[in-house]
Amino acid sequence: QMQNLSQIMAAKKKVGETFTGETVAHAAMEVKAGGDWRNLVLGPTLQCLEAASLGMPFEVWKTRMGRFRHETTFQSFSNVYKEGGLKAFWRGTGPKMVESATKGAILMYAKESILSSCLSSGLDPTLSGVIAGAGGGVCQVSVMGPCTFLVTGAVTGSSNESTLQRASRVYKANGLAGFYPGGTAIAFRQATNWASRQGFTEAVRTKFKVLFHDDPNAKLTTGQNVLAGICGGTLSCWNHPFEVARIEAQARADQGQSKLNMLRIMQMVVKENGVKGLFQGIVPRWGLGVWQTLFMVTGPKLVKDALGMD
Repeated sequence: QMQNLSQIMAAKKKVGETFTGETVAHAAMEVKAGGDWRNLVLGPTLQCLEAASLGMPFEVWKTRMGRFRHETTFQSFSNVYKEGGLKAFWRGTGPKMVESATKGAILMYAKESILSSCLSSGLDPTLSGVIAGAGGGVCQVSVMGPCTFLVTGAVTGSSNESTLQRASRVYKANGLAGFYPGGTAIAFRQATNWASRQGFTEAVRTKFKVLFHDDPNAKLTTGQNVLAGICGGTLSCWNHPFEVARIEAQARADQGQSKLNMLRIMQMVVKENGVKGLFQGIVPRWGLGVWQTLFMVTGPKLVKDALGMD
């Protein structure tokens, strides 16, 4: 499907081109240029594994704290458990799996394609990561709106209403538009989420290559890649106010309360809970951010290295 790297290098050698690290890098990018259909398989697989494992408990815990902002971190965790035991932490898994499969494919295909294009253009790896992450995140919004809405409703609304019943009620009342409350907050969150996760992780990886190997072109070990992902996921939590606004907007819509735009919601939260209210749920959000970064930023690199896709 694509030219072999050795063939490209041989062609360059024939014309007497001098080999440098940059030459090799650009030759590799010629091989990687364009979208790879395997990302459409890798993306949903990793995203579903992420959600089905620890992703859902962190999501449920974080969503409850974002809505019930008077609860402390441990009170919120305890209240989720009291409502249904351990299985309550996987409430809303059905729509979450649909979301994960679709947004995982979209994110991986878009993000990796943009990243390859940016790197082949000679952009800095950190800047390339930011651009690719933001682009992939924005592309996810189309499928995430309805799914996150249904998950938020399952966590903060009536536990006696099934996902299908909730979806039917919303569609009858407001049509497709009813599934997209908080769309602006979702767009801001997703763009900054993956721009930060990919960008920070790439920045840390670049630093690690010099710190641990004294070579900017060195290959990091699996442990070093995982540590870079943890750092990237942690640093990406700065945008949590967008997440609180998203949760509040969707919970209000599910319960038939008045609609507020993102800025008005943030103003309301600060008025009711102070600035700290915008960061309510930051602990489970940190856990989710790290977990997702390991699966969707570090994970693809490790899998591609193992399969020889890079």
